[in-house]
Amino acid sequence: MHVTGTHFTDRTDAGRRLAARLAHLGGPDTVVVALPRGGVPVAAEVATALGAPLDICVIRKLGVPYQPELGMGAIGEDGVRVLNEQVIRLAGIGDDQLAEVERRERAELERRARRYRGGRPPTDLRGRTVIVVDDGVATGSTAHAACRIVRARGAARVVLAVPVAPVDWTDRLAGVADEFVCVGTPSPFFAIGEFYGDFAQTGDEEVLRLLAEALDGRAPGPVGVDRELVLPAVGVRLAGRLTVPAAARGIVVFAHGSGSGRRSPRNRHVARHLNHSGLATLLFDLLTEAEEPDRRKVFDVGLLGDRLTAVAERLSTLDETRGLPLGLFGASTGAAAALHTAAALGPAVGAVVSRGGRPDLAGPDVLGRVLAPTLLVVGALDGTVIDLNRRALARLHCESELVVVPHAGHLFEEPGTLDQVAELAGDWFRRHLAPPEAGADRAPPTS
Repeated sequence: MHVTGTHFTDRTDAGRRLAARLAHLGGPDTVVVALPRGGVPVAAEVATALGAPLDICVIRKLGVPYQPELGMGAIGEDGVRVLNEQVIRLAGIGDDQLAEVERRERAELERRARRYRGGRPPTDLRGRTVIVVDDGVATGSTAHAACRIVRARGAARVVLAVPVAPVDWTDRLAGVADEFVCVGTPSPFFAIGEFYGDFAQTGDEEVLRLLAEALDGRAPGPVGVDRELVLPAVGVRLAGRLTVPAAARGIVVFAHGSGSGRRSPRNRHVARHLNHSGLATLLFDLLTEAEEPDRRKVFDVGLLGDRLTAVAERLSTLDETRGLPLGLFGASTGAAAALHTAAALGPAVGAVVSRGGRPDLAGPDVLGRVLAPTLLVVGALDGTVIDLNRRALARLHCESELVVVPHAGHLFEEPGTLDQVAELAGDWFRRHLAPPEAGADRAPPTS
């Protein structure tokens, strides 16, 4: 099949569309095996549609050292190793370079396998039909390695299924599977992510959640509410997006930083992680479109904080969020606004998280009045902001912690670093967002 316009909203959408192509494979002897991490949300939809068990096959791409996205091979569980000799030759990769990349990736593979499996053995594949699922095929090295592994584990029939792949993907992978299934083979094809509206990295916590739900025989947790809304705040009306999972245990309001808003891909990535953890989220714009160019308002922490406070108070009147414990997540100048609101609302705020934030802009008086447990997360490469966060930490009298994420810059654009932020935030909010009655007697700090 040759398609020029294949496009998916996200991995969940891709999984549903792929599942429709695999209906003929449903049956008691079918197992769905995902390639973590990106293949797991896709495979979860396939497994749910087919009523099949979901397992994983941990694979690590061997990227060219100076161009990591270019795969020169892959390694997998059970010692499987697949090399692309053409890429290695054209890239001029020596044996020592290859060995160093493989050593590093093998360590990460073993870490992920231990974490994802949690001591459970792999599903018994002997004599069964195994559908190997990823979020797409590029060079084919990881898919090749996965098919070899499941075949070695006794699969009677191997089906390789992906939402998107190059036109010649079956030629590249001839012989590694008994059947190939793909929603679309666009041309030209440069990278898998270009065919997804949302191709944010899948975090470890999402992988663990989906595997746990599959193990328990449950479908992924439903979303009770997911809608755009307009919120009145101090004389203006602000646009936002409210997402409330069924049986939500709390709500986290996002305060965006300078030059950012409710459509920030980084905050949306963190919000999705929190939604999957059972937390509702509200992403909204602290400034109107007309105000955004005004740099004075971007850094007017009092204004931003007052608006955030008004919106947070408004949540207690909405049917979907009434009574939910409240958390605040701030980025850049939004971190100072979140602390401003935490000081203003006192025990009504259960926890605060700052990502690459400027908590120092809240000022010493505000910092000293914050009651909510506060987590400050900064990238290790963001030296100036680390120092500013340390100074702010010293002025907080509440429970507080500073975490420096290795190899991360100010925007956490480096591979895997934003996932670490999401996991840290999720852990902090789950730990501290107690029902209102449990935290209502918290006393103000003494100076």
